[in-house]
Amino acid sequence: MSTHPTEPGPHATSDLGSGFIAATPTPGGRPVLRISLLGTVRVHSEDGEDLTPRIRKSRAVIAVLALASPKPVLRDRFAALLWSQRDRDQGRASLRQCVHEMQTLFAPSAGHLLIAERNHIAMDKQYFLTDARLGMITAQPYLAELDGLDPAFDRWLLAERQRFARAAIAVAEGDLLRHTGNDIDAATSIALAEHLLAIDAVNESGWRVLIAAHLARGARAAAMEAYQACVATLAERTGIAPSAETQALLSTQHTPPAPRQAAARASRPDRGVRLGVRPFRSLDGPANAPLSLGLAEEITTALARFRWFFLISNPSHAGISTVHGADDQNWREIGLDFLLDGTIQRSGDHVRISARLLDLNGGPELIWASRFDRTTTDIFAIQDEIAAECVAQIDPAIMLREGERVARSPHANSAYAMTMTAIPAIYRLDEAPFRAAGELLASAIQIDPDYAPAHSWFACWQLFHVGQNWAVDPAAAMQLAGLHANRAIALDPSDARAFTIAGHVRAFLDHRIDEAMRLHERALSLNPNLPLAWGFAALADCYAGHPEQAISRVRHARRLSPFDPHAFFFDMALMLAQLLTGDFEGAVATGRQSLSLNPTLTSTYKVALAALGHLGLEAEIAPLRARLLELEPGFSIAASLARTPLQPDDRARYAEGLRLAGLPE
Repeated sequence: MSTHPTEPGPHATSDLGSGFIAATPTPGGRPVLRISLLGTVRVHSEDGEDLTPRIRKSRAVIAVLALASPKPVLRDRFAALLWSQRDRDQGRASLRQCVHEMQTLFAPSAGHLLIAERNHIAMDKQYFLTDARLGMITAQPYLAELDGLDPAFDRWLLAERQRFARAAIAVAEGDLLRHTGNDIDAATSIALAEHLLAIDAVNESGWRVLIAAHLARGARAAAMEAYQACVATLAERTGIAPSAETQALLSTQHTPPAPRQAAARASRPDRGVRLGVRPFRSLDGPANAPLSLGLAEEITTALARFRWFFLISNPSHAGISTVHGADDQNWREIGLDFLLDGTIQRSGDHVRISARLLDLNGGPELIWASRFDRTTTDIFAIQDEIAAECVAQIDPAIMLREGERVARSPHANSAYAMTMTAIPAIYRLDEAPFRAAGELLASAIQIDPDYAPAHSWFACWQLFHVGQNWAVDPAAAMQLAGLHANRAIALDPSDARAFTIAGHVRAFLDHRIDEAMRLHERALSLNPNLPLAWGFAALADCYAGHPEQAISRVRHARRLSPFDPHAFFFDMALMLAQLLTGDFEGAVATGRQSLSLNPTLTSTYKVALAALGHLGLEAEIAPLRARLLELEPGFSIAASLARTPLQPDDRARYAEGLRLAGLPE
C-alpha cells in the first residue's frame, strides 16, 4: 500500500490545469507573473525571466500577500510576523526595503502588482497566477524554504500548513464520498482511499474503503494488511480500536488493542501525557466561530512545540461532554489525560476568553483556569497572544500534576515516570528532595539512555545544583550539564529546553557568550512560548552587557507565565539586569518579591546584597547576609567573581556592591 502519494488520485477533482490558479482573468488573457509557493518561493515573468527577490524576507512578504490577495495586509502585521524581536519602527523600515526590492524587480513586467499604501500593502490578483491551491489538492509541502525567519513567522507557517492540510483532507474526502457506491473500479477506490490516508492517517472511512476495495478485487491478503495497518495507526495516534463497522469487514483472529482507560494508565510504559484542545465555545452564537476554531488551532500548534505531549486532533474529541463528574464513555475510548477548552464572549469591540484545563484521570477535575480580556482590533494578534500565554502556563501545571500522579503509582519504575517524579523537586529547590531528584534522573538515564527528556532535565538539575552551591565539584557538575544537554539535543533536535540549557552552560561555564546567544535564539525559535528559554536568554544578555534587552526578555517571560514555578528564577535575572543598569532600588524591590516566592535560591541573595550595598541599607543587609552565609558557608567575593561571566565594568559594579554589603573577600 502506498502511504505517501504526491499526486491526486485519478478521479480527484482539480481545476488546476498547469497547476496555477488565478481568481480573475489576467490582462490580455495571459498571466503577467507566475508565483510558485511549493517548496521554494519563485516568481517568473510570462517569458520565463526569474524575478524572485534575493532577500528571504522579501519572498516571505510575497507569500503572505499572495495567500491574502485580494485583501490587504497591514504593515504592522508584517512587522509583527517577520521582525517580532525588533521595535515597530525598525520592522516597518525593514519592510520598506523589501517592498522597494520587489517593486524594482516587478516594474518591467507587472508594475502595478503591488499596492503599497501608508498602512497596508496588497497584491493585485489580476497580475499574477499562483500554485498555492496545488498544496491543498496534493498535500505537498509549501513555503519550505522560509522556516526559521522569525519565531512569529514560524507560527504563521505552521498555521497555514495546517489550514492547507485541512483543505486537502476536505478535497480528498469529497472525492471519496462522491465515488463511494458508484460503479467504479477497485483500483480507483484504492487510489482515492490511499490519497486520503496519506493526508489523514486516522480517517476510518478511508481505511474501510481501502479494505473493501481490496476484498472486491479478491486480494484478501492485501485487505488484511490494510486492516492491520489501520489497527496499528489508530492505536498509535489515538489509542482506540477500529469501530465495529471496520472490524466487521473481515473475519480476523487479530485482536485489536482495547481502548485505553485512565485506570490502566499507570501500568503501561509512558512517554508523555495525552492532551486534547477543543474549539472554545461561543456564548454569543456562531459569530465567534472563526476566533474559536483559530484559537484552538493556534494553541494546538503552540503545544506541539513542547516535546512531551501527545496531542489528539480536535475531531477526535469535539463531541465530548465536559460536565464535571460526567461518566462519559468517550473519555475512556479516546483516552485523553487532559483537555483544554473554554468560552468566548464579546461586548462591542471587547472580547473575553476564559480557558480551563481539566485532568481526566479519574474524572474531570479542574486544575488550571485563566481569563483573557482583549480588544478585537486584530483577531490574529489575539490568537497569538492568548495561545502563547495558555501553553506557557499549562505546561508546568500539567508537568507538576503528572509528577504527583506517577509518584503515587506502584509502577513508577520507567524512565518517563522517574523523570516526571523528579521535576516537582527541581522546581521547589528543597535540598533533600532535590538531591533525590538527581538520583531519579540518573536512574532514568541508566534505564533508557535514549530518552531525551531525562537528559534535558538532568542537565537542568545540574545547573541548579551548581547555582545553589550544593555541588561538591561545581566545574564537573557544569560539564555534566553540558554533556547531557548536548545528548538531549542529539536525541531530539527540536527540544528547546535542551538548547537553552546548553546555551546557559556555554555562557556560565565556558564564558562563550556569542555561542550561548545562538543556542538561546535557536531555543526561542523552536519554542517561543517556553518561559525558561526567555529567562536563560536574559541572563546571557546580562553577561553580554545588554541589561536593557535582558529586562525586556524577563518581562516577556513573566507575561507568558505570571505564576510560573520558576518565577523566582526570572526575578533573579531581572534583579541582575536592574543592578547592571544602576537601578538599585528596583533590584531590591524585585529581590524582596523573589525571596518571598523562594527563599532558597542563593543567587537572589547575592544580587540583592550587591544592590543593598550600593544603597547602604545596613538594617536590611544584615539578615540577608547571615542567611546567604548559612546557605553557602564558603561564599567569598573572589570565588563569585571567578565564576561570573559578567563584562569587566559590570563585574566591578557587582563586586563593589558585595564589599559594601560586608561580604568576605
